[in-house]
Amino acid sequence: MSTEALTGRARRLTPVMRQAETVTPLELFFDLVFVLALTQCTALMAAEPTWEGLAKGILVLGVLWWSWVGYAWLTSVIDPEEGAVRLVIFAAMGAMLVAALCVPRAFGDAGLIFAIAYAFVRIAHIGLFVLSSSQDADLRKSVVGLAGSTAVGVGLLLAASFADGVLQGALWALALGFDMAGPAFFGVEGWRLSAHHFAERHGLVIIIALGESIVAIGVGVSGEIDLGIVAAAVIGTVIAAALWWLYFDVVALVAGRRLAEAEPGREQNAMARDSYSFLHFPMVAGIVLVALGMKKTIGHVEDPLKLVPAAALFGGTALYLLAHVAFRYRHVHTLNTRRLALAVLLVALTALGVHLPALASIAILAVLLVVLIVVETHAYGDSRHRTREQLRHEGAEH
Repeated sequence: MSTEALTGRARRLTPVMRQAETVTPLELFFDLVFVLALTQCTALMAAEPTWEGLAKGILVLGVLWWSWVGYAWLTSVIDPEEGAVRLVIFAAMGAMLVAALCVPRAFGDAGLIFAIAYAFVRIAHIGLFVLSSSQDADLRKSVVGLAGSTAVGVGLLLAASFADGVLQGALWALALGFDMAGPAFFGVEGWRLSAHHFAERHGLVIIIALGESIVAIGVGVSGEIDLGIVAAAVIGTVIAAALWWLYFDVVALVAGRRLAEAEPGREQNAMARDSYSFLHFPMVAGIVLVALGMKKTIGHVEDPLKLVPAAALFGGTALYLLAHVAFRYRHVHTLNTRRLALAVLLVALTALGVHLPALASIAILAVLLVVLIVVETHAYGDSRHRTREQLRHEGAEH
């Protein structure tokens, strides 16, 4: 075989470092599997609308989120559509799909299958990182540390599949905790990051989560469509649109610019880890909880929500807002007192939600979110407009 043929084959098999800063079609394709995972987490909690069911749903969501985050970091380093990476991504998608299908019974008879499929997703991720770090000692050091924390997390999930009750829940919590805490032990200096791509990828996953909340409205409909269901669907759309507005109107634009302007290396990587990998999880979890509340509402609009769905509806929105408060504080070290105050109010409204018709509860939530948007838009005034225009112009140039 000729030298050129060998070189060509090596090029097809070797990961290619990322050049473009926009999200690729393959990444969007990969994220579609994550949509099913979100839907399945909502289904798990809806089938078991108790505090225990809520905890299970959040634990599964956390584990799946951290695996998605890993691929967001990976594809910020290598091009997912070049070399053999594309085939490995496809294989990981298949494993993620299997894991997502197991979510409703992940704490039961499908626990072992879930753990094995999840292990494959993570092993493929680590394997690609090992290949892509062959010429970068600092990155390789970080990958080795990540492999260690990943192995512990996967091992605990495998052990959890043979347990039940409190022990099983504790093993799941430890698996998630060890996995997410891993970067705190081996640092962030060695990672490589494409800032615009990383911010865009996380913005898209927020859209995916919001889309899942719309899906929850449709899934919750059963029987004849009457005026109450129509009203609930319209109000649910208003809530989803308000959550979208609160993130994408200014927050996402400013945060993306600050990440891009941060000093590459420790400063930029730490900001990406804290504000995106960590703080976007409660945003997504909050949206999933709102979806649960909407799903329960759409089925019986005239009846009051039970305590757990009411807590999911109001508490999920509060969690989303609190994540925004922390997100802003991480970037500019100031508190958004309006969103903080509304989050506190929403937690208090949970007690009212168990007495009002479900339709009234979601209507109150929609009105409060719209009022917040109007107040913020008026308060920011010209500065908001200038910021949006400036960032839009910078984005066009980029």
